[in-house]
Amino acid sequence: MSNRPAGHVARSTVRPNSETGKRGPIRTFLYTADGIPVDSVYDPGAVVYKAFPRSPDASSSSARDLVFVIAHGFTGDVDRPHVRRVAGVLRAYGAVVTFSFRGHGRSGGRSTVGDKEVLDLAAAVEWARGFGHARVATVGFSMGGSVVLRHAALHPGSVDAVVSVSAPARWYYRGTAPMRRLHWLVTRPEGRLVSRYGLRTRIHHRDWDPVPLSPVEAVSRVAPTPLLIVHGDRDGYFPLDHPRMLAAAAGDHAELWVEAGMGHAEHAADDALVARIGDWAVSAAG
Repeated sequence: MSNRPAGHVARSTVRPNSETGKRGPIRTFLYTADGIPVDSVYDPGAVVYKAFPRSPDASSSSARDLVFVIAHGFTGDVDRPHVRRVAGVLRAYGAVVTFSFRGHGRSGGRSTVGDKEVLDLAAAVEWARGFGHARVATVGFSMGGSVVLRHAALHPGSVDAVVSVSAPARWYYRGTAPMRRLHWLVTRPEGRLVSRYGLRTRIHHRDWDPVPLSPVEAVSRVAPTPLLIVHGDRDGYFPLDHPRMLAAAAGDHAELWVEAGMGHAEHAADDALVARIGDWAVSAAG
């Protein structure tokens, strides 16, 4: 346990832009409420330079812009090409914060596969707010898609728009071959070894206790925050009953996009879809 506040910066690296005098991306380790260091990157984006003529930490009176906080899927991390690609598209619509969930990449701790990860996202959202942004949109994929739903439910009013892509509706789902393989990785000692050394993901050996709020339970608590649910009709992990359950539980305040020909999560979300998500978030969070 740590006495540092959530979102506390352990250390940071700032890359200046020599041509414009503006700051480039900032990379740092944040500390979560339970003391886990989370590897995080802030990119002021293409649009934000107009709002911040001097630096990203200018006075909030000029900060009327949007920042995206991206929550990656299981086995992703801040340096994975698919995460960087999504961030690259969204930076045309605002600033972008990316981070590695606990147990992933260079972050500390061990993955709890969607439970304590809410604390990681909370630290990243708090950090994003600290740059003076008036609006925050969380965008989560797969495991990250469940985390953004639970975060919005457990921290009402903390964000201005939520996008959940390829998320499960319920826990312990084993109805597809990929999910049966994932459960082997998570629940078996040999699976956790494969995950640690083959996938750069360290998984906690303890079972959930208590079982966290499920996505379908959480989604009804997101209102009145605007919510977009995105799912592919060829998702090999979670069939279409998952997004439909989420949308039904969310009610009228949520929008559901079922994408023809799309598979699962970041790898399947092409640049055009990510750009549409960016457009939606700008409008919804406005």
